[in-house]
Amino acid sequence: MIDANKSSLIDVYKRLPVKIVRGQGVWVYDQSGANFLDMYAAHAVTSTGHCHPHLVSRLSEQLNKLVFYSNAVAIEHQEEAADLIVGELSSKLNRVFFCNSGAEAVENCLKIARLATGRKRVVAFESGFHGRTLGAQAVTGLAKYRQGLASEVPGHTFVPFNDAKAAALAVASGDVAAIIVEPIQGLAGCRTADPEFFISLREICNKHGVLLIFDEMQTGFGRTGSFAFAPRYGVVPDLISFGKGIASGLPVAAVATTDRVAASIRPGDLGTTFGGGPLACAAVCATIEILRTEQIYDQVAQRAPRLRAALASLPSVQEVRGEGYLIGVKLQGLAANLQAELFKLGVIVGTSDDPTVLRLMPPLILGDEHIDYFIDRMTRAEKVFRDKS
Repeated sequence: MIDANKSSLIDVYKRLPVKIVRGQGVWVYDQSGANFLDMYAAHAVTSTGHCHPHLVSRLSEQLNKLVFYSNAVAIEHQEEAADLIVGELSSKLNRVFFCNSGAEAVENCLKIARLATGRKRVVAFESGFHGRTLGAQAVTGLAKYRQGLASEVPGHTFVPFNDAKAAALAVASGDVAAIIVEPIQGLAGCRTADPEFFISLREICNKHGVLLIFDEMQTGFGRTGSFAFAPRYGVVPDLISFGKGIASGLPVAAVATTDRVAASIRPGDLGTTFGGGPLACAAVCATIEILRTEQIYDQVAQRAPRLRAALASLPSVQEVRGEGYLIGVKLQGLAANLQAELFKLGVIVGTSDDPTVLRLMPPLILGDEHIDYFIDRMTRAEKVFRDKS
């Protein structure tokens, strides 16, 4: 364990009292060899599980060839990774830019929208979360992340989530480059919206020449039972930001957009040192190959309903939110207390900005036997949680 009082690290994280040193599939292990069922996937990052053999094979091969070169040259696997992403999306979304992190992908979406439209303002949604860099925080609707950081951008507007009329009024005031939205508000507690909301956003953007940005950090790469939330309900955004599970654990992110939007970008407008390196792109390729060959989308779509139904039957559960393996469990009490009880039983879960919502974002390879294991531990932990509440 790291002693925050002695460590050279800046103390910025609330950590569970364990150091994870090994992972395999849906399990992680501490220094003593104790195992934990990972129902959080390291913030929804280890999408294909820990150390998937195909991922390890591709990365090992690449490590023996070339770890890194910059975008000063053509990079092996970068075109391959972009083609694989495009192949999973609507035919309109056929251009990709690689970068390093989710926040950077959001920043680039906002920059591209301004370049493409010549406008400055952005409409975002209350309770949305888009990252901790200053530009991403500027469109984050959870106000506590913006306070005291001089990251308020004049002209940016926040409107209620799932309220298309409010979004239309904000856009009608003029000079709006983009609307940015999380299809499911993850950090806010896996809050969802009506299909009509997304359909209306597309219509609003079309009417006013505004670009629609989907931030699919958590909904992308199979987590909700399809490669991405788009083009659900027939809605195709102009830009999508991807990250987290995109490479099963390696740091990489991406922006997907259309030919029309990409035509507004000139050499030098965007750039990154590490984005789209050969090792990272090999991991992106391996991830998509696993999603396809192991039929992960179908597995999530088939198994998630049973997990959700079992959770909904527990006495302390008021509501089960989200879709697929992006699940928010609203409780009668503090989620952190149930998280602690589950940890004692060898299960890692997450919490959210809503103190009553537990978040579950397991590896997408979660099987029926793992769901049974989790529900057994959840039932036992929930009883203790209920007795203490």
